[in-house]
Amino acid sequence: MAGLLTPGGDPLLAVRFTVPDLTETFVRRPRLVGRLAEGVQGPLTLVNGPAGAGKTLLVAHWISTMDHPGDVAWLTVEHEDTGPGIFWTYVLESLRRHGADVPDDIGSPSSPGDVDHSLLTRLAAWLSERADPVILVLDEFDRVGASAEVADELQFVLRHAGDGLRLVIISRTEPQLPLHRYRAAGEVAEVRGADLAFVPGETAALLSRHDIRLSDEGARSLTEWTGGWAAGLRLCILAAQHVDDPDTFIKNFEAGQSTLADFLLAEVLEAQSDETQDLLLRSSILEQINPELANALTGRDDAEPILAGLQHANAFVEAIGHSWYRLHPLFAEILRVHLRVRLPGVEPELHRRAARWLSDAGLLAEALPHAAGSGEWELAAGRFIDELAIGQLLTGLDAERLDGLFAAMAPDAAGPAACLVRAARELSRHDVDRGLDHLRRAGENLTGEDAHAAALRLSHALLRVFAARLIGSAGMAEAAAEDVTAAERSLPAERLEQHPELTALMLTDLGSAQLWAGRFDAARTALSSAVRVDDGPSTAYPRHESLSRLALIDLLCGRPGRAESHARAAVAEAERSGLPPAARTGVAQLVLAAVAVDRDDLAAAQTHLDQATASSSASHDPVATAGLGLVRSRILLAKGHPKEALRVLQELRRPPHGVEPSPWVGDRVALDMSTAHLALGDPLVAMEVLAEEETVGPEATVAAARARLATGDEEAALVLLDELSTEPDEGPGVIVRVLLARAQTADALGDESTAQRLVARALRLARPEHLRRPFVEVGPWLRSLVRRRPALAQGQEWLPSMAGVRATVPAPQTGPAPVIEALSDREREVLERLAQMMSREEIAADLHLSVNTVKTHLKSVYRKLAATRRGEAVRRARDLHLL
Repeated sequence: MAGLLTPGGDPLLAVRFTVPDLTETFVRRPRLVGRLAEGVQGPLTLVNGPAGAGKTLLVAHWISTMDHPGDVAWLTVEHEDTGPGIFWTYVLESLRRHGADVPDDIGSPSSPGDVDHSLLTRLAAWLSERADPVILVLDEFDRVGASAEVADELQFVLRHAGDGLRLVIISRTEPQLPLHRYRAAGEVAEVRGADLAFVPGETAALLSRHDIRLSDEGARSLTEWTGGWAAGLRLCILAAQHVDDPDTFIKNFEAGQSTLADFLLAEVLEAQSDETQDLLLRSSILEQINPELANALTGRDDAEPILAGLQHANAFVEAIGHSWYRLHPLFAEILRVHLRVRLPGVEPELHRRAARWLSDAGLLAEALPHAAGSGEWELAAGRFIDELAIGQLLTGLDAERLDGLFAAMAPDAAGPAACLVRAARELSRHDVDRGLDHLRRAGENLTGEDAHAAALRLSHALLRVFAARLIGSAGMAEAAAEDVTAAERSLPAERLEQHPELTALMLTDLGSAQLWAGRFDAARTALSSAVRVDDGPSTAYPRHESLSRLALIDLLCGRPGRAESHARAAVAEAERSGLPPAARTGVAQLVLAAVAVDRDDLAAAQTHLDQATASSSASHDPVATAGLGLVRSRILLAKGHPKEALRVLQELRRPPHGVEPSPWVGDRVALDMSTAHLALGDPLVAMEVLAEEETVGPEATVAAARARLATGDEEAALVLLDELSTEPDEGPGVIVRVLLARAQTADALGDESTAQRLVARALRLARPEHLRRPFVEVGPWLRSLVRRRPALAQGQEWLPSMAGVRATVPAPQTGPAPVIEALSDREREVLERLAQMMSREEIAADLHLSVNTVKTHLKSVYRKLAATRRGEAVRRARDLHLL
């Protein structure tokens, strides 16, 4: 058809719009078809799995079952579609060819490399106005997976098309769409590789379609051996067609020693030239083949045309993009066995060559298995350290694979690099003693001034910071952090920039050690810096940890609102990065539990505590371990179980083996133990606990004052509280408790007016944070005060009924005379504090005014309310509903 061209002038390929036909041997799979049919009721459906998993034919089969298959537009994506102009040209043509009447005024891209944003806006607007949605299937979407621009544009159209677009993506990799948002909203249906795997019943059906009879046990064995991989099953079935006893064939199958191997070697390998056979055999050690890498293995320079020819001939070689290829897994396994037969003893040398080429190409993760395969563990460890990859053993998506690789490292592998790798593995398992022993051995040979020596010193210092964090030694962490900085000065900045995880880990571990030691300001600085490190997969866990610990610092400083904000940010970071619950730090959930206790929401507190306990790292993290016990004891105290709380707290009095004591943990344990003894009616024991631990700070003073009030020694309580600063640095979580303790003491001494004023201030500070628990903790005294001073209850409906502050305020008896003149906003603020029994000096400090300015405002208030005294002004303001 004339005019059907890409922006670059090439004709559109009609085959890309064609839904693939189903073969006669295709096995229909209703369990998956049903999931697709249900999934397209939402905006996004993802069919994700490896090559040969049957993704494309599954979706094609689902389309064939639809009542109106014309509602589906199909597009097979190609690598050229990384150009947004080409991609959207094909999308628009697919919609048209499959029956969607796309208006001409939407337009077409004019350039292969970009697309006008207004075109996307017009397309989304048109889709959003459709009565029936369009289902757009994008097959092989991984071919444009590297194009963030295409993914962003697709996300824009999907988000703004509303119910007018249903997107089905078929891909080997996850698309660069914000899948976490769709998952959180329940708006994505996913069919993954594990779902696509054949089950034994489906394997039996596939065998039947190939006229092969296999026992149930044989079908199960075949399914297990291939992992349910569709292409592997078909390959084995094709081989089984050549034997008389399929059951025996499957049972006795051995790679390289089977009829299947004979079939593949005869039909594929031996049909090739000697050069091609040599390349296939040598390249079988690779997971992915690059022509230059293959040349390094063969010693020739003909790999590029050979690989292209094999891929074109469908000879079990698949192009995966960017000049890389992959052998069929079963074929590769058979080739590796045959390599050892035809070229005995050459495999270690091949691994050595591959390790060098991949390492020189900057592909360290791919190089390491080959270095290990060559038996050169010292080379592998040395390259690992030289590439500054030690942090990847501790965090990131590749940590588990790297750990498994180095688990096989030979015991006789010597040198500082090998010792550092062993230290990292031991420390990541929280075995501090062994980790420190390996660090000591590595430190004995850290000599030289070249880049290798600098990388060794950097890795050694980084691991020392980690070890210091595990034993709670802030001094050791700070000294090691200085060594990290010194080592970094000897390394190129561009190399360091490639490994942001090193900085993120160092700062997180340093801040954690400082937090344990009670150096909150220093810890906050380090942890805040860690959060600002490069936002990538390798730094996801350190960012999550740092946000969690910042939340804990806020909590310990009496700022529950800020603590909650940081804790929820930590949880969001974990969700966004896909960290599994068991791998997350439990500290964020512990903070949320503690905040819920302060808000007297014990059900929510228990839920958060249970989630924190589920973290596998919580039991090894001193901060998390202490937090678990403290929050658990607070919940028990809130529920009225002081004896059970004391048992939990007794276990916390001794730090874990090898961990330095934490001053704030000791203080918190003593405070909670004092509260528990007070609840049990033992105020003298409560005072002894505080004295024994030498607990200091406003909260300790409040606890001691309450204990003395319980003994009837109000004067002693007053002396203690008078020693506190009138403007403490702590947040409302601490200040509210100080104010309530002062109020209770004043009331016990007969100064009811001061008690009322202090309670009013506490209420005003607590309300924005919803701090209910402090008012519950003071017991019946507050209810008694409210009965005598009912004005305290006005506007405090947010407090629980047990606090007794919901008393009814008497209604005015007579209608007041109107005000002479309306009060200004500042005069209203002064009047509100006047009603709270605050002095002029206190009002001035609270509103950041001078005392003379407050006096001027008071004179104006008295004049406008026709009052001459404070009490008269407050009464008239209440009568006029100004308060």
